Amino acid sequence: MAQNCLKCLKYTMCAVNFLCFMCGTAVLAFGVYMTMQLKMSALIPTLAQLSVPNMLLICGIIITCVSFLGFLGALKENRCLLLTFFLLLFILMVVELIAACLLLVYETEIGEMVKKDLQASLDKTKKENSTAALSDWDVVQNAFTCCGVYNVSDWGDKVPSSCCITDPCEAHPRYKKKGCLETMQNWFEENFLYTGVSVIVLCIIEVLGMCFAMTLFCHIRRSGLGYKL
Repeated sequence: MAQNCLKCLKYTMCAVNFLCFMCGTAVLAFGVYMTMQLKMSALIPTLAQLSVPNMLLICGIIITCVSFLGFLGALKENRCLLLTFFLLLFILMVVELIAACLLLVYETEIGEMVKKDLQASLDKTKKENSTAALSDWDVVQNAFTCCGVYNVSDWGDKVPSSCCITDPCEAHPRYKKKGCLETMQNWFEENFLYTGVSVIVLCIIEVLGMCFAMTLFCHIRRSGLGYKL
């Protein structure tokens, strides 16, 4: 009976880690796509390394590597791989909790950095008349349905077409009323609850993964199977 339960645990770990590997691959591919489509580094250079595309890339790489490690460790009944899988999940859980706490503590400071970067980027775009920078603003203004940092007046007499509600702009165009700073803040606030729930669910999955890995590890060690390859 015990052997059957452990076999069930082994193949359950293999199946779950395989699904996580496929999800990680999808997240990685989506991160690459967003990196090509949404260029926020030019608009918010202070937080360029923490942009959504970069975070998706990092998460995709981590998920694929860790899940593959867990899949191989469970399939081969390798104590070294299972222990490494356990330690990596523990480290990831600690890092996630620390990052969530830092985000709560420094929420105001992060908002100020985003505001300064957006204003500096808009001023630079108007001054240098850079086509590349204007293209980045077009992407953001279309994605968030906004115009300028606070409103359309930020652009002065050089209002880009992405600020228009109608496309193409008419002789007397109507502009988007909300600024990108307010729209971004609202978007993050609306998704904050989902982010928190996602972190909690992810931590629960990681704890279950650690329990499964340690249970299988202890069984292999008691059985004296060693490091099967």
